[in-house]
Amino acid sequence: MTIATSGTALAQPQAINVTIAPAFAEKAKKLGEREVNDQIADLTRTLNRTLTRENALEGAVLDLVITDLVPNRPTMQQLTDRPGLDAMRSVSIGGAAFEGTITMADGTKQNVKYDYYTPTIQDSVGSTVWTDASRAYSRLAAALAAGRYVKR
Repeated sequence: MTIATSGTALAQPQAINVTIAPAFAEKAKKLGEREVNDQIADLTRTLNRTLTRENALEGAVLDLVITDLVPNRPTMQQLTDRPGLDAMRSVSIGGAAFEGTITMADGTKQNVKYDYYTPTIQDSVGSTVWTDASRAYSRLAAALAAGRYVKR
């Protein structure tokens, strides 16, 4: 699919493939399959939107693996499994971690390793379930668009 604006085609990746790490699979079940699948879709949309807008990684194939995903508030699955949790008052530091590769249009490969977690619990007050994970997606997308594939 090509997106055109004012007669100019915008550059976009050829494919964005997002999966979860086998080591993260058990934790993902505890978060809830639907919730995790929604987060995979949100990450994919954020990457596609940012990379297209920034004309970055044209023709590249991104193969990313979510190695960690931490909500700010309990997910529906967590609330079901642990009735003592409070959807409004149970707050934690959230974020996400990613690894993978990018195969550039010319065939060269770049390793990707990135994570973001909110630095303090005070930064999480007022957050929705996935606020910090969404921040992680945006920060990852901006880093990839700028050519920074590994967080230092």
